[in-house]
Amino acid sequence: MGNSYAGQLRSARFEEVLHNSIEASLRSNTLVPRPVFSQLYLETEQSFENDDEDDEDGSESNSPPIPYQMKPPPEGCCTADGFCQAGKDLRLSSLASDTLDVPAGFMLVGVKSPSLPDNLLVCAVDHRFLPDERGRNALLGFSGNCMGCGEKGFRYFTEFSNHINLKLSTQPKKQKHLRYHLYRNKQGILVKGAPICWRVNGKRWMWRTTHTNAGPPKKRHKGWSPDLSANSLQESTVKSPPASLSLSTLSVSSVVTNGNKSGHGPLPQLTGNVRDILVSSLLHSCYMSSQTLPRIYQHYGPSPIQPLSTEMQILLTIYYLVQLGPEQVPLVEDLEQIFMKSWRESHLSEIRQFQQPQAPISLQSQQTLTPSQLPWLAQLAASSSGEGVVVLGEDVRSLAQGLDQTFSRLIEGKLQNTNYVVILVTTPGHETQSCVVVTGKHQCRALSESMFSPSEGLKEINLQLSSGVAEELIHFCKSLGSGLCSENMSKYSAEWREVRPIQLAVARKLLSHVCAIADSSTQNLDLGSFDRISFLILVPPSEVTFQQTVFHLRNSGVLQDLVSSDQECMSKLEPEQYVVKMDRKAQARIDNLTQEAHRNPYTLYILVHDHAHWDISFVFLNSGLGLVDLLLNSQQVKDAANILILHVTSFPFALQTQCTRVSPYNEIHWPPAFSNDVDLYHERTRYFGVSELLETTRSGGCLPLLRYDSSFESMSSALEEKFPKLHSAVIRTMVLIQHYCMALVALSGRISSSHNLHKHTSVETMEIVQALLTAAQQCPSHHGHMVLLRIPSLALAEWAHRRLCRVRKQLDLENCFEIILGNPSQTLTIRQHFTNQIKTWLKDQDCDWVPHTYLELEALPCILILSGAEPLGESLPRSLKYCDLRVISCSYLHRTTLEQELGLAAYLVKAESRPPHKPGPGSDVIESDPEPEKLSSTDNEEEEAQIQVLSQAIVQANICPPSQQAPVSHQMPPKSTSSDSSSPRASSPHQNCSWARGVGRPPSVLLPRALYDIITASDSSGLPRCTSFLPHIYVAWASSFRPLLSKMMTCTEQSLYYRQWTVPQSNHMDSSNRTEGRSDNFHPRRLLLSGPPQVGKTGAYLHFLGILSRMLIRLMEVDIYDEEDINNSQYLCYTKQTLIMPFDYIIHDAKYDDISSIYCPGYKPVAERNPLRQEDVYLRRRTSRIKLSKYAAYNTYHHCEQCHQYLGFNPRYQIYESTLHAFTFTHLLLGEDIQLYFIIPKSKEHYFSFSQQGGQLESMRLPLASEQNPDCIKTPIFTPTTGRHEHGLFNLYHAMDGASHLHILVVKEYEMAVYKKYWPNHIMLVLPTIFNGAGIGAAHFLIKELSYHNLELERTRRLEGGSPADVWPFIILADDSCVMWNAVDLDAQSGPVEHAVSLKQVLQHMEACPELAHYSLCGIRKWSSRGLKGSKRWEPFFRGHLYDFLLLNVDRSQNVQYDQNRFTCHDVDFTLRLHSAGLIVCRFNNFSVMKKQITIGGYKTFIIKTKMTDVPTSVGPSQYICAPDSKHLFLATPAQLLLEKYLQHTSQKLFPLSIKNYANPVLSVDCYLNLGPEVTVCFMSSRPHSVNISTTGLLFSGLLLCFADAFVTSGFLKKFTFLKGATLCVISADRSSLRQTVGRLELEEEWRFRLSDEFQTANAKEDRPLFFLTGKHI
Repeated sequence: MGNSYAGQLRSARFEEVLHNSIEASLRSNTLVPRPVFSQLYLETEQSFENDDEDDEDGSESNSPPIPYQMKPPPEGCCTADGFCQAGKDLRLSSLASDTLDVPAGFMLVGVKSPSLPDNLLVCAVDHRFLPDERGRNALLGFSGNCMGCGEKGFRYFTEFSNHINLKLSTQPKKQKHLRYHLYRNKQGILVKGAPICWRVNGKRWMWRTTHTNAGPPKKRHKGWSPDLSANSLQESTVKSPPASLSLSTLSVSSVVTNGNKSGHGPLPQLTGNVRDILVSSLLHSCYMSSQTLPRIYQHYGPSPIQPLSTEMQILLTIYYLVQLGPEQVPLVEDLEQIFMKSWRESHLSEIRQFQQPQAPISLQSQQTLTPSQLPWLAQLAASSSGEGVVVLGEDVRSLAQGLDQTFSRLIEGKLQNTNYVVILVTTPGHETQSCVVVTGKHQCRALSESMFSPSEGLKEINLQLSSGVAEELIHFCKSLGSGLCSENMSKYSAEWREVRPIQLAVARKLLSHVCAIADSSTQNLDLGSFDRISFLILVPPSEVTFQQTVFHLRNSGVLQDLVSSDQECMSKLEPEQYVVKMDRKAQARIDNLTQEAHRNPYTLYILVHDHAHWDISFVFLNSGLGLVDLLLNSQQVKDAANILILHVTSFPFALQTQCTRVSPYNEIHWPPAFSNDVDLYHERTRYFGVSELLETTRSGGCLPLLRYDSSFESMSSALEEKFPKLHSAVIRTMVLIQHYCMALVALSGRISSSHNLHKHTSVETMEIVQALLTAAQQCPSHHGHMVLLRIPSLALAEWAHRRLCRVRKQLDLENCFEIILGNPSQTLTIRQHFTNQIKTWLKDQDCDWVPHTYLELEALPCILILSGAEPLGESLPRSLKYCDLRVISCSYLHRTTLEQELGLAAYLVKAESRPPHKPGPGSDVIESDPEPEKLSSTDNEEEEAQIQVLSQAIVQANICPPSQQAPVSHQMPPKSTSSDSSSPRASSPHQNCSWARGVGRPPSVLLPRALYDIITASDSSGLPRCTSFLPHIYVAWASSFRPLLSKMMTCTEQSLYYRQWTVPQSNHMDSSNRTEGRSDNFHPRRLLLSGPPQVGKTGAYLHFLGILSRMLIRLMEVDIYDEEDINNSQYLCYTKQTLIMPFDYIIHDAKYDDISSIYCPGYKPVAERNPLRQEDVYLRRRTSRIKLSKYAAYNTYHHCEQCHQYLGFNPRYQIYESTLHAFTFTHLLLGEDIQLYFIIPKSKEHYFSFSQQGGQLESMRLPLASEQNPDCIKTPIFTPTTGRHEHGLFNLYHAMDGASHLHILVVKEYEMAVYKKYWPNHIMLVLPTIFNGAGIGAAHFLIKELSYHNLELERTRRLEGGSPADVWPFIILADDSCVMWNAVDLDAQSGPVEHAVSLKQVLQHMEACPELAHYSLCGIRKWSSRGLKGSKRWEPFFRGHLYDFLLLNVDRSQNVQYDQNRFTCHDVDFTLRLHSAGLIVCRFNNFSVMKKQITIGGYKTFIIKTKMTDVPTSVGPSQYICAPDSKHLFLATPAQLLLEKYLQHTSQKLFPLSIKNYANPVLSVDCYLNLGPEVTVCFMSSRPHSVNISTTGLLFSGLLLCFADAFVTSGFLKKFTFLKGATLCVISADRSSLRQTVGRLELEEEWRFRLSDEFQTANAKEDRPLFFLTGKHI
């Protein structure tokens, strides 16, 4: 039992136990054998080395080596690991970037130190003492230099190891510690290179697994030996035979995919005739990957977790080969999973300890399989297979000897029943070597064909067809078949702009992701700067796909959204300008787009990369590959800030690697259509994809929709043995076409001996052909089905097309069905007979119409032979009944490849009628079965399918009587853009129409047996095995130690899985997307939309383009208040009478529709107004959508290049660089000094004057009235604002047309920080703390008084400086919602017309008015779309109330102040007091201001809440007041606001005689308060020489005295007459002043008071409530 050093068994029955264990494992259902050695106890051989990779050389026994004692280092020298004795650093990580002096003839080498397992030490060694790449020609001895201290001339490796502090416990040997060559990469960094190829133990890092093949020879080269370098073997096919063998019946060629790599021993040099031997690196790659531990297990020092040993890998490989069936082909993916499962089981306890960091890691010794035990264990494992697996291990001293024996047995015919020969070499003291020779014919063919790339495989097929190699097979197949020489249609119409709900949801998700990119802090996309979009849709080079996309685009309505109304009549060629095939002509189109994007920075360009998994190869010069990489990943596209890339694919796996360019946050996955059997989008349809196809195979007693053809497989296998030199695709295609030909002959009934032809075809093929022939013959309209025949090779497809057409002609079936060759590079072509048939169905009168897409072939009986290496996005009609994939390649087992072939059968079924699982042959009946559960997350987000309006139209045509028929349009809808997702069933009168009955049934799919077995099998997680395959041929797994995909994973989790566990290969376009020091390198403007095949992604992204276009237009539009004037006045204003024209007391602004009207003699209300609450009016005010002009004001979301400096991006100043300045002034009404703060950016300090000492703020500089500067605005602009730091329109750069101006934001103290954050380059005036709860009146009061104070300071400063004192006295008070300004053009013919102008033009016009100094307050008209309509006479000026945008003369109006306590109607009150003071108020009618509707913030947003909680409560107006000294719920609201709100809402109780009584108004002295819309107020001023209306004969229904001052006397009040029972309301700040006012004005003489008529606002005492007293006139 092995050699004498084998482990001993505690039990004497070791052999029996071991044999039984192996036999039980081989008979188990799992591919992974049971852990044999965990059931037995074997004493493991001693590990002689600390380093598991190092073995002592030349030892023939297992006796322990003699301990080595290092020479003690000299006293005082450095002994630190990684440093030489001179104290210099030798570690590669430290010297990687240093410049090293390497003498001529020396090479840099990496030395492995046992104390530094994760690093290498750098030294220079004479190349003569190192082996070449073959492990030869190394001189004995050593010559090296230290690269740390520079010491040279070390002649002994022992001496050198002491110098570099290796600290060895065994004899130092250069073969053991000189491990790697070092070289500098492209960045000049010193990195680890190839291992040094020492041949001491026969251990080389160059190993291949050898397979023999009786198949055809591939790319031949005259000779090869392992001596060739790796570069010469890259992607090549080479051969190498041993000289001692005569291999006339064998052939060898080798495909080395990753260069010259090592494994279990070197492949010996072969010579002779070995043309039929192939060498593959698949097994080597699997072994190496499985020996690379995850990083997590490499950071805990001496780890007990080790990879599988070489011996265990070999034994598990034999287990796997034994369990394979005679027709099964070994899969590397399966073997890799076996390795991982075995490794996890053997290290389960250690892995759990690593997952629990607190637990100590026990360093238990692992029981290992020794080399001496391997041969007989392998023999035991292989014994159960009979002759299927043969192990050569006894007396085999080298791989060359084992290969010699294998080839000899092959020549002698002793391996006819053997599929695999495993050669083992277990020489004591040397590493175990192994080689697997594949001798089974079926396995050899499959493995050899898999060594071709897809393109090489197609070239080989073309070569065999063109060279005549396949002629013998063609003649053989022909010999098997000896003897073979009207209705009215209803019209349909579809509204193409209708989008299905789920497509709308996906489009909105796309839009939200685009907005998220724009809203992110990275500022990678500035949506606010774009005013339109343009796009280009990139599709694969398929003419049908191109026409299909053009068709969708034309009917989507997107182009109509992009053009203006006068361009809606587009030519039919226009959509072609937006779609481009990805061929060589595409480069010019994309180059034009990038140049156009550079010229038009305000246009957003979207590159839609449809079918994005196609052509992901890296761009190689002059190779024709990597066109997508060349165009989409170019630096020009990447750097363009206005180009957005949208990848659209059904198979995103290839784009989700560790080097992907798409952020995981920018992925959009198709949402599930159903949740817990609930239709989320009410489409009454269910997606039928890969998961549902697989589910039909699990339904017992049903004929599944997914199946294979056993008869076809048997015939193909027989012919593969008969014709070993031919490619399997050639054989299978010719067999399949022969089946179709025989079925046509047999079913046509035109050959007398046709009944004997059934044996030359299969039941499945007969079913397909019968359905094809009978459907059209039985239907009165000749409707039929489509049969898809998938033949990847174009040459084979053309041969099949010719063959079928010839047979069809011989059988006289040319008008029964069409045979279409689907060549991606050519347009769709069908015979005129069938074109006329489709046009007849559709009542199409266009003689030039021909179908361009497969979708337009609905109901046409036809065989579509679809060629091409892979499907390129072609959509198929709903009449597709059979999807024949029997000849697709089984060699390229990648998830994308398999799923896109199966995706051809993707379908949508009605939710009420589930797809049948068991239809019999030829059955068209739709059965209602329970919905199959989703199998995997591959389709875990069910998706709506495309709606076929064409199907619906044709079915309806069959059931509608002629009286219901309508005219016809020939436009045929795509699956993805219709408004209905299903076709109705045919009614009973047309049961003969097979197509009408089966239009809602998914197609049946026929697969090769090998693929069927793979796809229908499940892995341990319950997912199909194909999900565990590599996602793409250009992608590799990052580690074999990866987990499996989980059945419960969502699409997002799958994406993260592939991003973690896959890496792009060198020929992947993302392989160049690596950045040093970063784990991600995402493109910021790149999105990925993924969804199952044929689900409607095209319609979704087209709708996304439409709503994105409309959103950009929406961003350029604003909601403008558009209200007609109310209370039309009889006063007309004339230009020459401006200074003396009468003042219009009537309020005309519609925003004040809910306030008390002002009494004016001679005016009568037009009609009774319907009173509305102010809150309702605010929310329901009329608005219009207006596009922003180039002179608009903007909020913080607007960013453009012109605004950068204006907003603070000034290169001279740092952003946020501003200074806080205090400013103090005194005002009598405030009673104390007021300290204000100015926040002044450095770039705006020139607008202010500072003291020379201390730099204290003295004043704000004002220009002289006589100054004229066309590029400057003289008037300072003040904008009070609150709660609108983001939405306030404070960016006046465009509004001012670039003119210099002074703009000051007036903010409350608690909002100072947030306003400063959003507007760092704006000057801010911070109100005092006491104004934090104040209203708009306080802000305007402070602005006006501060401005007058500043005016006095400026006059003093000017006089002191010797300058004239005519300082400009005006300021602008602007609302924070003023967005645009307009001017009126007077046209004699059409009347006045408005056009947009800049604010600069408006202000300069007003500032230049010659009589402006006479005005106290000026304003402009509020815009209305109906303001100029019907104006027979236009008057340029008007005297009346002004709002929103005011030009205030602070000098002339110095004696009239804004009421600082007011919250509402403060501007009405101020205007009335200005007019009563004899000051002129004027409105410029030739200008208007547009106000944007901003629903956020503002001075109107005050919340009435209690003091008990901060949560808003429902408090009625009656609770705003209470009786003094009563227990009442106090409110945390300013007293003045409570008073104003109370008077507004309770006027009917307070002034009952005034309700709807315009003739008897309420007399309001010195102030205007809103008493509600049903009460009229007559304003009177008590000031001497005031301008008041005449009240002679006027009876008042009430009297309102609010804070009556000394000007109000009893004599003044006695001038007015009141109705009996009129109401008096006296308001004061406290109870004492209230009583004093009553006594001083002698009110008790004419008014009756009661104790219960005294009230206060519902404020606590500390909140200073207001008091008022009511009474009745006697």
